[in-house]
Amino acid sequence: MKILDKYILKTFLITFTTVFVILFFIFILQTVWLFIAELAGKDLDFSIVFKFLMFSMPRIMPLVLPLSVLLASIMTFGDLSENYEFAAMKSAGISLQRAMRVLVFFILLLSIVAFFFANNVIPFAEYKFVNFRKNIAQSKPALAIAEGQFSDVGFYNIKINKKSGENGNILTGITIHKKSNIGDGGKTVIKAKNGELISSKGSSILQLILHDGNYYEDVIPKKYEDRTKMPFIKSSFKKDIINIDLSELNKVDINDESVTNTNTMLNVSELNYTLDSLHKTLKTDIISFSENINQRIGIPKETKIEVPQQKTTTALVQKTSSDSTVSKKTKIVSSKKNKAFPKDILSLFDNKQKIEILKIASSNATSTNYSIDGSEKDFINKQKNIDLHLSALYDKFVIAFACFLMFFIGAPLGAIIRKGGLGLPIVFAVLIFITFHFINTFGKRISQEGGLSPFMGAWMSSFILTPLALLLTYRATNDIGLINMDVILSPIQKIIKKIFPSQN
Repeated sequence: MKILDKYILKTFLITFTTVFVILFFIFILQTVWLFIAELAGKDLDFSIVFKFLMFSMPRIMPLVLPLSVLLASIMTFGDLSENYEFAAMKSAGISLQRAMRVLVFFILLLSIVAFFFANNVIPFAEYKFVNFRKNIAQSKPALAIAEGQFSDVGFYNIKINKKSGENGNILTGITIHKKSNIGDGGKTVIKAKNGELISSKGSSILQLILHDGNYYEDVIPKKYEDRTKMPFIKSSFKKDIINIDLSELNKVDINDESVTNTNTMLNVSELNYTLDSLHKTLKTDIISFSENINQRIGIPKETKIEVPQQKTTTALVQKTSSDSTVSKKTKIVSSKKNKAFPKDILSLFDNKQKIEILKIASSNATSTNYSIDGSEKDFINKQKNIDLHLSALYDKFVIAFACFLMFFIGAPLGAIIRKGGLGLPIVFAVLIFITFHFINTFGKRISQEGGLSPFMGAWMSSFILTPLALLLTYRATNDIGLINMDVILSPIQKIIKKIFPSQN
């Protein structure tokens, strides 16, 4: 390695390490700030809090690493330009690409490390973090009941608007969903203005005392047509006591790791295996649903329906419904091929029989529509689950490419602005990274809603900023400024000369 390469690499590494440590510390403080409400005042050991934060740290790496590369690149090459070191290099015949060569190899190595980190360390840390957080919540029920969201405690899902009191045991704005073991879909909801959590040492019972509330319970009629009326039972109370048995919750092992099925916990090979299984399951479910509908409305089993692999659930249901009508007509015509058949089938029956036939047909149509609507939602949710797994798969490659992309934006930008230090480089770095992060978040959100494919959602930010990297590299190589003012001012000057020719 030549002396120049050593000098540039050393300068970059010192800057990169400093920036990385500072940014990592800032993002750790942000993590502490996000979870301080869950951890503070909950009688948790310091070791538990430390483990909690340690497991949450790797998830911030996709933010810290690209931003550190971007800022370090701008600062390093801006400082070299500001001190006229680049001018000396160019006078010696050393181009910008030659000066960047050693750092390109370093960034390539860093990108490979980032991929392996995203593929192995982050899933493992996420696996530990989710299970550790779940176990803390189950072993500390007061911690489990968080403000503004439903919390799973025993056989109840509890949501409160506000907690107060010395130990957070005074509750305001309580909504409770009681879990039902009955498979008919009945729901029980309890709402109360305020309440109090009472527990004692040595007791496995947690008492939830509710004041000024109402009790709602769905009633599931035996007749299917009566279910559209949605009947329910309502009662009010001044005081009600719910006893929650914590005997099972207190047996929770803090180190238990039973949650293993989220997409962020899987590496590339596991995601590919899971995606293959999800695709096959969805395809099997669609075929099974189609055959069930066909049998219900009288289409022969021999009728074949092709099943698209992705995002055709709604179209498939519509196709099934339309094809069923055509097939039914075909069946009637073929069965009476050589016989006279009346155009109006109902004319063969008397009025009483017609009414019964129409009632049965209407009931079957309503039941079929309900089945189609319910299955469509289920298929859409399964497709969304597949999309989430695809996004998690692409994210592991995006973080590696983001490091490479940020370097080719930062290095030529630093050479163009010719400013080092922590002033102007931070402004540019923050603006570029916020743009990258916003587009990345926006793309993922749109893909989750079905507006984009998971591939486009994950890679949108990279596709949009890659032309910027190429443009900056071109302008820095050819000693062109960040903005060519002649391009902007020249048309204006021409217009002024035409308006005021005497001033030429």
